[in-house]
Amino acid sequence: MSTASHSHVFLGEGHDKKERRTWAVIALCTVMMVAEIVGGLLFGSIALVADGLHMSTHASALLLAALAYRYARRHADDPRFSFGTGKLGDLAGFSSAIVLAMIAVLIGYEAVSRLIAPVPISFNEAIPIAVLGLIVNIVSALLLSGGSGHDHGHSHDHAHGHSHAHGDGHAHGKAHRDNNMRAAIIHVLADAVVSVLVIAGLVLGRTFGWLFMDPVAGILGAAVIASWSYGLIRDTGAILLDMNPDRGMAEKVRATIERDGDRLEDLHLWRLGPGHLGAILSVVTTKPRDAGHYRRLLGHFHNLSHVTVEVQQT
Repeated sequence: MSTASHSHVFLGEGHDKKERRTWAVIALCTVMMVAEIVGGLLFGSIALVADGLHMSTHASALLLAALAYRYARRHADDPRFSFGTGKLGDLAGFSSAIVLAMIAVLIGYEAVSRLIAPVPISFNEAIPIAVLGLIVNIVSALLLSGGSGHDHGHSHDHAHGHSHAHGDGHAHGKAHRDNNMRAAIIHVLADAVVSVLVIAGLVLGRTFGWLFMDPVAGILGAAVIASWSYGLIRDTGAILLDMNPDRGMAEKVRATIERDGDRLEDLHLWRLGPGHLGAILSVVTTKPRDAGHYRRLLGHFHNLSHVTVEVQQT
C-alpha cells in the first residue's frame, strides 16, 4: 500500500476572500436586523418582524460561517485532522441549514396565528422598512457571491505526480460546492424572498384592505425557506457521511484502472473539501506494477487530492 507525501490542506479556492466578505455582510445584516425588528414591532407587521427575526439569524449564521472559515484556515496544517479541515465548511453549512428549518417553522407558526387573529398594520411606515430590508439583502448577496461562481481551483500544492491534461479529469457539480458560502448566501437570499413577499403583502393590504395578505406572505416565505433548508441539509449531510460525491468520476476511475486488464477490487471516493476528493483503491493485477503506476494513471483527475493505492499481485 502506498500514499504520496503531500499537503493535507484541502481548502476551497478563494478561502480568505470569502472569509473577509462574510465579515463585511455580518456588519451590514446586524444594522438592518435592529431596524426591521423595531420597525415591525412599532408598526404592527408580523411579516416585517419575521423578516427582521430572520435577518437576526443571519448575524449568527454568518458568524458561524466566518468562524468556520477562520478556524479551517488557522488549523489547515494541524496534524490532528487526518484529512485536513476542508469539511469544516460543510459542518457549518449543515448547522446553518438546521437554523433555517427552525426559522421556517417559527415564521409559519406566527403567520398562521395572525391569520386566525389579525392585527392592525401601519402600512405607510412598514413598507419603506421592508424595501430597505430587500435592498440590504440584495447587497449582502452580491457581496457574498462576488468572485465565487466557480470553485474549481486547488488552493494548495501536492506531490501526487498529477499531469495537467485537459478533458474529463475534473469532478463536477456537488464536489466543487463551497457549502459554507452556499449556506450564507441562502440565508440572505431567503431573507430577500421574504422581503419581496412582505412588500407585496403590505401593498395589497394597504390598497385593498386585505390584512390576511401579510400573514400569507409569511407562510409563503416559510415554505421557500423550508425548501432551501432541506436541500442544504441533504447535500451537506451526504458529505459529512462520506457519501460518494461523484458517481460519474467513480466510473471513470474504474474504467481507467481496468482498461489494461487489471481489476479494481474496491474503491472509496469521498469529498475532502470544495474541489478536493480523496480516494482509496484496492487493485488486483497479474502484472508487476506498483502503486505509483496506478497513481500516474489517475494523474489527469485533477480533483483527486489524496490517493491511497493498495496493490494485490496474483
